[in-house]
Amino acid sequence: MLIAAFKLLKGLALLAVGIAVHMLANKNLVAEAQHWVDLFRVDPHNHYLHLLLEKLTNVDAHKFHALSVGTFVYSALFLTEATGLFLRKRWAELLTVISTAGLIPLELYELFHKPTFTRGLLLLVNLAVVAYLIFEIRRLPHSKHTTSS
Repeated sequence: MLIAAFKLLKGLALLAVGIAVHMLANKNLVAEAQHWVDLFRVDPHNHYLHLLLEKLTNVDAHKFHALSVGTFVYSALFLTEATGLFLRKRWAELLTVISTAGLIPLELYELFHKPTFTRGLLLLVNLAVVAYLIFEIRRLPHSKHTTSS
């Protein structure tokens, strides 16, 4: 249930990000960022603010639409996994194992090239989730899961 709750939170967060990115796709990003800087009274001479504004000038509507679609797809995947896990469906456990294990090579690559504590921790969490779900799938016979659609 903890994994299902985590997947639900990730799915809802990505849904919110996807909606926000979609709404920003057709706006002037630099002007929008400047509005938020003024609203939150951020120091206009802040180094990180200048880096952010510089990066925003390189982002066009097409990139934002692609990012929006990607976040919606991942949101749908996480929400599907969460729903299936809450309902104790075997297919959801298999889907979660496949989707989580599929990212482990990328996480290893990132950790090898840019090691950080956070990347290492995320890799360990994902390995633990995969190991736990594989253990549960093998431990419980197929008949213990809810099999009806």
